[in-house]
Amino acid sequence: MTHTGDREKTYLCSYCNKSFVQKDGKNLHEMIHTGEKPYQCSYCNKSFGHKGSKYRHEMTHTGEKQYQCSYCNKSFCRQDSKNLHEMTHTGEKPYQCSYCNKSFNQSGSKIKHEMIHTGKKQYKCSFCNKSFDLKGNKNQHEMTHTGEKPYKCRYCKKSFYHKGSKNKHEMTHTATGEKPHQCSYCNKSFSQKYIKNQHERTHTGEKPYQCSYCKKSFGQRVT
Repeated sequence: MTHTGDREKTYLCSYCNKSFVQKDGKNLHEMIHTGEKPYQCSYCNKSFGHKGSKYRHEMTHTGEKQYQCSYCNKSFCRQDSKNLHEMTHTGEKPYQCSYCNKSFNQSGSKIKHEMIHTGKKQYKCSFCNKSFDLKGNKNQHEMTHTGEKPYKCRYCKKSFYHKGSKNKHEMTHTATGEKPHQCSYCNKSFSQKYIKNQHERTHTGEKPYQCSYCKKSFGQRVT
């Protein structure tokens, strides 16, 4: 039995060796094993394991943006998005690389940057010997083995490995010139999320794609 201060972790997961102080924490964790998603969106068929995730998702339907920037008139659906945006006003970059003097405004950006130094690829494919520095890249790669295409077009029967590919395809149906993906740092908007992500790296300085032969890094994947 493990302890957290004076609090014992008495609730053991039914599927692995993890234990929890509170029963609710154990129940929430076990949904990772069971795949249970009891909280369904009130507006579409998506379901979620956490109530908070459901509420955040529903804001994409309602357009509600309850978190307003303390420095300008921008508002956001999520508090973490607001906090991230406010760093563009304050210049704060609280996450410093453990190997050099670079700092970042997101923990994930720092971790991805540090892999340039370590060369670590901790996420191994379940089907072959390939390894990846990002879990998302590993998951996408594994779909080439399983044939899974989880992203279905809202307008036809086509399915895709990548969400970005699905979104790009859907615009062939709508053809409205819509740009729903707004930069977290400025007023620019983009038709596709991956283009927005590439643009945001011009603000963060993040260069997640490292050359396999030298130490150069890039903000965009070069083929």
